[in-house]
Amino acid sequence: MSKLQEVKAQVEAGKTKLVPGLVQEALSEGCSATDVLNAMVEGMGVVGEKFSTGEIFVPEMLVAAKAMAKGVEVLKPHLAGAGTSSLGTCVIGTVAGDLHDIGKNLVSMMIESAGFNVVDLGVDVPVQKFVDAIKENDNVKIVACSGLLTTTMPALKETVAAIKNSGLTGFRVMVGGAPVTPEYAAEIGADGYSPDAGSAAIKAKELVAVMATA
Repeated sequence: MSKLQEVKAQVEAGKTKLVPGLVQEALSEGCSATDVLNAMVEGMGVVGEKFSTGEIFVPEMLVAAKAMAKGVEVLKPHLAGAGTSSLGTCVIGTVAGDLHDIGKNLVSMMIESAGFNVVDLGVDVPVQKFVDAIKENDNVKIVACSGLLTTTMPALKETVAAIKNSGLTGFRVMVGGAPVTPEYAAEIGADGYSPDAGSAAIKAKELVAVMATA
């Protein structure tokens, strides 16, 4: 097993104590920081797929994400000068009137693990704060809006409409949350929907890939 495959496997397994050392070993053996990062992203991709299909659950996913975060800490100094292969910035938040953040936090971690820079606006986020965050951050490619309550569905609709009508371009809007369906996402004008954190990361990457070829 190559060192990169080992890094990928240990991220998948959530070996928080082993991953930083393996990352350092891979760098010492001449692997580029970008290749090591991509190996970890691939590992988290497998974790996301397993979560989506019900093979693993939230605790296992959190442990894997933590293992990757420890690996990224070792990589950061090396990535700074390597022209990191970031997929862009993702602005994420739970819409106004909704204080739920567990699902949003999971999505945030998975999207970051997929190679995005994440700007997390938190919960109960007013429409204007989403719009301002798109203006204030560089290279925003994804705006992810979460709503966990049926009562905040109108706020989700209002947020998507405001972002779409802001005159800002170059990004795609994703929505998700317990009461949200693919049909509702399409109805309110969202570009993408995902039922869980694992598929959210996959969908975000898909949307960016489509934009790149458009």
